[in-house]
Amino acid sequence: MEEAVPAEDSVALIQKYFQLPEKQLALFTHLGLLYHEWNQKINLISRKDMEHLYLHHILHSLSIAKLISFKDGTRIIDVGTGGGLPGIPLAIMFPQCSFLLVDSIGKKIKVVEEIIAALGIDNAFALNSRAENIDEDVEYVTGRAVSNLQDFYSRVQHLIIPNKKKNDNTLPNGLLYLAGGDVETDLGRLKERTNVYPLDIWFEEEFYKSKKIVFVKR
Repeated sequence: MEEAVPAEDSVALIQKYFQLPEKQLALFTHLGLLYHEWNQKINLISRKDMEHLYLHHILHSLSIAKLISFKDGTRIIDVGTGGGLPGIPLAIMFPQCSFLLVDSIGKKIKVVEEIIAALGIDNAFALNSRAENIDEDVEYVTGRAVSNLQDFYSRVQHLIIPNKKKNDNTLPNGLLYLAGGDVETDLGRLKERTNVYPLDIWFEEEFYKSKKIVFVKR
C-alpha cells in the first residue's frame, strides 16, 4: 500500500521558498510519493527520517538552487547520489540542464532509474559506476555528505572543466557539496579555493542551522 506523505512535510515547504509553476510543483509532489513507495522496498532514506522527507532531503537538495541558478545547458554530475539526492530535485528545478546521477551501488541506481522514468523527466540519467571510472566533462559536480571532502574532491576533480573555458554561470566551475557541522576544519589544502555558505541564510527551520554548502573552485 502506498504510504501517504504527512501534511506537515509536503510540497508546501518548497513553495515557501521557491516560486514555481504548477508543472514543477506537481513533479515534486509525485517525487515525494515515489520516495515513500520505494522506501518500503529498499532503504534509500532512513525509515525514521521519512516523515521529514521534504525538510531533510528534498528542500535540502534544493538549497543549491538558492546559491546558483544554473544557466540552460549546464552539465552536472551528482556523485554518490544514493537515492537520487540532490540530483533528482535539481533536475526537476532546472529542466534545461543535464544531470548524470552516479553511484557504485547498483540496486540504488536501478531505483533512481525507475523514479526518473516515473517522473517522465528527460534531463536526468543514472549510471552505476565509481567517479574514478567516468570520463565526462561537466561544469559542476554535486555531492551530499558522501565522504571526507578532500578525498571526495580528489576523486571528482577530473570531471570538472577547467575555469579557463567559457562558463555563463554566476559561480566558476567546481564542486557543490552539501555538508553539516564544522566543515571548515576539514578543508586542508582546499581552503584557499573554497567558500562555505550556511543554509540558515535562506531557510529558517532549525534543521538548517548546522547545514552548509561547500563550494570548491576547480
